[in-house]
Amino acid sequence: MDLVETDIVGCFVADSRVFADDRGFFREWFKAGDFADVGVSFSAEQSNLSHSTRNVVRGLHYSLAPRGQAKVVTCVFGTLDDVIVDIREGSPSFGRVVVVPLGADLGRTVYLPAGVAHGFCATSDLAALAYLLSSPYDPAHELEIHPMDSSLGVPWPLSGEALLSAKDAAAPSLDARRAQDQLPRFA
Repeated sequence: MDLVETDIVGCFVADSRVFADDRGFFREWFKAGDFADVGVSFSAEQSNLSHSTRNVVRGLHYSLAPRGQAKVVTCVFGTLDDVIVDIREGSPSFGRVVVVPLGADLGRTVYLPAGVAHGFCATSDLAALAYLLSSPYDPAHELEIHPMDSSLGVPWPLSGEALLSAKDAAAPSLDARRAQDQLPRFA
């Protein structure tokens, strides 16, 4: 795997080879040793799978879990744009938005450090995103920021109206979360 740090401190994109033939393809999407080579120690405690239709926008979600919650994500079906926003108070990249196109056959994985906000938009008729989480989901510590917050300017790749959950549609802005002291701290 070839890991490259993004414009967000501690966030990496990993590209790996895709071995394709007339039967389909094979690819590796996570190897702890390759992540350790760039200083990332990651141990999965939960895995999730999210299936979405075109124009579904999920996020922007983040966790204030006491141990933090890092993620490793990849697209396992279709295509989507993965969105990472640095919302960690004190981070040198606070407020930056990174968009990473993912596709099942692209061989790309994203590592998100604890404290960043995460979302994605399905760009194919159907798309599935697989997540590895460093700590279990805990509703008491999970928060969201409105994905269409104009102060963030996320370039969602919509070909129609965004399809949001009721929770995401009612989410506050980044400024509101900041005013409520509900943002993670940069470590």
